[in-house]
Amino acid sequence: MKRGTCTFLLITVLTAGTSWHEALACTSIMVGKNASRDGSVMTSHTCDSHRTGSGIVVVHRKKHGSGDTIQLTKRTDDDSGPMERYGREPTGKIPQVAETFGYLNPAYAAMNEYQVAIGESTFGGREELKSDAGLVDCETLTRLMLERARTAREAIRIGGALIEEYGWNDEGEALTIADKHEVWLMEIVGPGEGEVGAVWAAQRIPDDEVAVVANASRIAEVDLGDPQYFMSSAKVMAVAEKNGWWSADSGEPFRFHEVYDPNGRFSFASTRREWRVLGLLAPSLELHANANSFPLSVKPESPVGPEKIMELFRDTFEETDYDMVKHLTITDEEGKTVKSPLANPFMPYDMNKMFRINGGWGWRGERPMARWYCMYATVTQSRSWLPDPVGGIVWFGYDNPAMTTYVPLYAGIEDLPDDYETDGRTTGFSRRSAWWAFNRVATLAAHRWGDMRVDVAEVRDPLQEKYLAQQQEVAAKATALLDQDPAEARAYLTGVSTAACTEVTGAYWNLGDLLWAKYDEKW
Repeated sequence: MKRGTCTFLLITVLTAGTSWHEALACTSIMVGKNASRDGSVMTSHTCDSHRTGSGIVVVHRKKHGSGDTIQLTKRTDDDSGPMERYGREPTGKIPQVAETFGYLNPAYAAMNEYQVAIGESTFGGREELKSDAGLVDCETLTRLMLERARTAREAIRIGGALIEEYGWNDEGEALTIADKHEVWLMEIVGPGEGEVGAVWAAQRIPDDEVAVVANASRIAEVDLGDPQYFMSSAKVMAVAEKNGWWSADSGEPFRFHEVYDPNGRFSFASTRREWRVLGLLAPSLELHANANSFPLSVKPESPVGPEKIMELFRDTFEETDYDMVKHLTITDEEGKTVKSPLANPFMPYDMNKMFRINGGWGWRGERPMARWYCMYATVTQSRSWLPDPVGGIVWFGYDNPAMTTYVPLYAGIEDLPDDYETDGRTTGFSRRSAWWAFNRVATLAAHRWGDMRVDVAEVRDPLQEKYLAQQQEVAAKATALLDQDPAEARAYLTGVSTAACTEVTGAYWNLGDLLWAKYDEKW
């Protein structure tokens, strides 16, 4: 089949086999080194859940004694504080390794000191595969991988071995794992109710291509005869045969997503994001928004930089047939029909019902990349030509991706400002948490998006351009300092990152104050 050829299904709503959590979850875009503008390998993550904590901390390299263990925990709902949030519940202990690596740790660990980076997207999968007998959930696994791995392949091997031995207790998950040379997609499901173990497969994205995962399994045929591009658990096919979901005798190829996430291709909430990302990066393919099948990866028609991923994460299907609010119009002073300044793609679901907005996500409308319930977003760069402390960057932006400014957090930094480390969902509204500066702006701006988006862009865009433009200078200075005094180089990188955090947070606090006053009579 030609790459641009798509299979069509007449589907208009999220199907019954797809869980609510699946629909809520995250988007991740991957970029191979020859598809990027500067040779970076990139992955990314929109953390689309307002129960997730907002704090991000620097975890330092640490040595451990013989016989040391690590306490594992799993995600639970915790409504005991001022806001709904996730708590952590102990599941068990496993042996600790002799030394763990340093890494940047938001809710899902983002990048370690060797420039290994991870993004994430939940796909749910078959409910009958979920097991509470395992010890490891998704957040825990990302930390374990970054603590122990120097490459993406090593992260997959280590992570796969850990969940096979100690058990996976989460839903179906996709992890996008990058290092200085490669980017991989790893998909994981449970072993079955009451069992300990995991089923997983991983596929490398070609160096000259880009890929996206958006809450639906993406791995199709698994070619275990090609270890350069595929890895898997030992029982990846056996579990399918045991449950009658596939048979080697059938003559049909084994396709991971068909076997373990059979409903994933039946949700426009997922497939339209795939269409949008791949279609914008490779428009000549003429992919169709109503298709249920797209290539895992495509060659972009222009080199991709981190700013392009940031742009894609801001997307709301505007100026397409799937713009949820294109029909919310008014007549302007010149008698023209125009979109109302009150129309916005971030309305609460009860407002969707009030305005009778429907779409590929049913009564929720459409499910674009930018969401009001995003806690944070990351875009990572792993750069092989630079020393690890300088080469690794986590571009980190709080709250709604349509409105945030991403700050550069380098792999070699030693600390972050207190307000970035403070979890805003634990504190409730507080100026001690940077997240609230961004959340307040996003909440206010959504009330009059047609006008306030201009005010947001006037703050967001110059800051973003500034941080992107200074990267070459920062890299050169930090690299030179590393040759002379590594401690001084790390202090310099820490200063650059913390200065950006402080500047952008202050700008968003001021922007929120401006919006309060400027639109006082227009709420």
